[in-house]
Amino acid sequence: MPPIHVVPAQLDFLMARWHGVACIKVLGRMDKTCELKYKTLDSPLGKLELSGCERGLHGIRLPGEKTPGADATEAPAPPEAPGGPEGTTEPLEQCAAWLDAYFHAPAAAGQLPTPALHHPVFQQDSFTRQVLRKLLKVVKFGETVSYQQLAALAGNPKAARAVGGAMRSNPVPILVPCHRVVCSSGALGNYSGGGVAVKEWLLAHEGGRSGQAGKPTRGGSSGTARAWLGASGDSAGAQGTGRS
Repeated sequence: MPPIHVVPAQLDFLMARWHGVACIKVLGRMDKTCELKYKTLDSPLGKLELSGCERGLHGIRLPGEKTPGADATEAPAPPEAPGGPEGTTEPLEQCAAWLDAYFHAPAAAGQLPTPALHHPVFQQDSFTRQVLRKLLKVVKFGETVSYQQLAALAGNPKAARAVGGAMRSNPVPILVPCHRVVCSSGALGNYSGGGVAVKEWLLAHEGGRSGQAGKPTRGGSSGTARAWLGASGDSAGAQGTGRS
């Protein structure tokens, strides 16, 4: 049998069987298996597809977004999780509540914990992980940062191109806000999470730029976010956004 070659760009991606239970690190070795659960969430952008295990969130897939690293064969869309508690996980519910607040009541999102992240990108020691963690921690709602600035924040100011690669590897767009990373010239730059139009819409929603898309209603969060706000109580306030 000829040797199997893995292209470097795939090393940061999760290879998952959407209809199975195994999640595998493409790192030359198997990770502990995770029983993946799935949840769909309605949003102003369309249906978002969330995946995760008991230990953390694995992915957020936006409408029109291609599966990371899938060129010739795209993985099928994950099935919608059953309605009962056995069909979901706490990280999935936390993510759904946070996203619901982000779209409909942004001020409430800061009171909610963000889920633990368990995609292999966040488990390995890599520049991609360092960049994504720094972006999550530092660049807040309504702010933008250039690729070069983010490279400097991550400790390597000459690695702007590598930052672009890290953005393409981001398995949890919106939560890890790669849409807030723009070119030094002021141009939007690319966005693998559904295209430039989605990036422009998200920035307009946050008030950072003018956009053509209508803004979602901000009249109040739905029951998903309210339930987590009520359940979290003072502990959520103490945790802030839960970002580290």
